[in-house]
Amino acid sequence: MSRDLPPWLVPRYRKYGALKRMAPTLRRCQVATICEAARCPNVGECFGAGTATFLILGEVCTRKCTYCAVGHGVPQPPDSAEPARVAAAARELGLNYVVITSVTRDDLADGGAGQFAATVRALREALPLARVETLVPDFAGDEAALAQVVRARPDVLGHNVETVPRLYPEVRPGADYQRSLALLRAVARAGLRTKSGAMLGLGEELDEVREVMHDLAAAGVGILTLGQYLQPTRKHRPVARYVEPQEFAALEREASAVGFGEVKAGPFVRSSYRAGD
Repeated sequence: MSRDLPPWLVPRYRKYGALKRMAPTLRRCQVATICEAARCPNVGECFGAGTATFLILGEVCTRKCTYCAVGHGVPQPPDSAEPARVAAAARELGLNYVVITSVTRDDLADGGAGQFAATVRALREALPLARVETLVPDFAGDEAALAQVVRARPDVLGHNVETVPRLYPEVRPGADYQRSLALLRAVARAGLRTKSGAMLGLGEELDEVREVMHDLAAAGVGILTLGQYLQPTRKHRPVARYVEPQEFAALEREASAVGFGEVKAGPFVRSSYRAGD
């Protein structure tokens, strides 16, 4: 609750008018957004700016990351009509920058890569002038699965490392830091703009964050986001510390010096925050 937060994290004006305008279209088109599913604090601002991050492949994840508000369990099979619905919603909303992400689908042979590719293609047809960003899971390290998304040629292909490697067993069970770096290297080699991000406040040390930044830069990542982890519910991993805005500003300067072309770092920054910029 806001009384437990430092002053720079007290919830800000969320542009509820934008939420109300977009919600009927999202419901009518039967599409979901990670903005709502993950309880993002920026949902109103992003909706009001004409951007949204669609959540495909259902709202049930096959992994149990301890920081994430998205539910986990046994998901439904992919819906072949979903790409067209996402494209229809994006067109009706007049979006100029569309981000597509998904839950992790370890139950699928291709990890859901085919659905990503189909959604990018549907968006290209419906909104030829819009830019498209995909934020993908690790596809369990399947290079052929990743290649499906690469061939669809999104404007940006992102994959978040989320935290430092030491914390993976506690924070991201089922994920692997080196596997994520390998995915990002492959995307960079394919000539796509590559993006990754991490949350701070999960128990990492500052030197570990710096090592992650160097690893990502060496992998060819061009866009980096760093934000504050906020506990979605009392059942999720507690916040280890709240990072002050000036520390985020210092990390942003360091990241730029490391070689990232674009960096967003701040308490409210998320992987898709102001992506259209």
